[in-house]
Amino acid sequence: MGTLYIVATPIGNLEDVTLRALRILREADWVLAEDTRRTRILLDHFEIPQKPASLHAHNEATRVAHVLEALEQDRSVALVSDAGTPLVSDPGSRLVAAISAAGHRVEAIPGPSALLAAWAVSGIESDRMLFLGFLPRKAGARRKIIEAQRGRMESFILFESPRRVAQTLREIHDILGDRRACLARELTKRHEEIVRGSVSGLAERFEAEAPRGECTLVVSGAGEGENADRAWSDDDVDEAIREGLGAGDSVRDLSTRIADLSGRPRRDLYARANELRDDRSGSK
Repeated sequence: MGTLYIVATPIGNLEDVTLRALRILREADWVLAEDTRRTRILLDHFEIPQKPASLHAHNEATRVAHVLEALEQDRSVALVSDAGTPLVSDPGSRLVAAISAAGHRVEAIPGPSALLAAWAVSGIESDRMLFLGFLPRKAGARRKIIEAQRGRMESFILFESPRRVAQTLREIHDILGDRRACLARELTKRHEEIVRGSVSGLAERFEAEAPRGECTLVVSGAGEGENADRAWSDDDVDEAIREGLGAGDSVRDLSTRIADLSGRPRRDLYARANELRDDRSGSK
């Protein structure tokens, strides 16, 4: 049986490609790429005589059968995205699910990743992070995702269009308060820029002049700058408790953490967390 290789490629600087990635791309019987024009730049630079075929959001479903057929013939297939690690806010998840369900081998060829690079240079101290991908364009859906970060201790990372960076920063400030943040722009490219500061400060800066290029935004968790005097409603408390229970947090830890963030009595929060935990258990 053949193998599907998930191959990470440079996010900007072509020197960041790994030797293993180059070998797999040379040896693969078939290379699938989100944008064949972008991938040809990489292949041509390293003199790899492959002719990639497209796999994007609009044709992924139809490609699955062809890939399965190739793997049944003991051929190897390499999947790359426009840049970075495939499937990170890119197509490919349907393909990987189908290939693995059919019993074929799926192998990762790790390498560059914009979200990890941005996290590493952000200067935000955190040993846990959440990746939010691209936020929805609809205001209500976008606000719901940002509100879900209220009370969470993890830093979070998202990709954003340069045209919407300032608006997103304002929404984060309005909902979560003035946390620490970092905008990483054009990572590994000639005009790379890392801007650190408060959410409000970055919003003001990019309202005056929108950034250019690909943007990755890192925002600190609730323990680093959440407005202590922000009033928590009963719905806010219940939402934070449910999220914590869903993440596997204990009632004791939840009540202590939310008490520190909301200013509410720990005893009341402990009782409410037990109620919601029992409701969850009873509904299963």
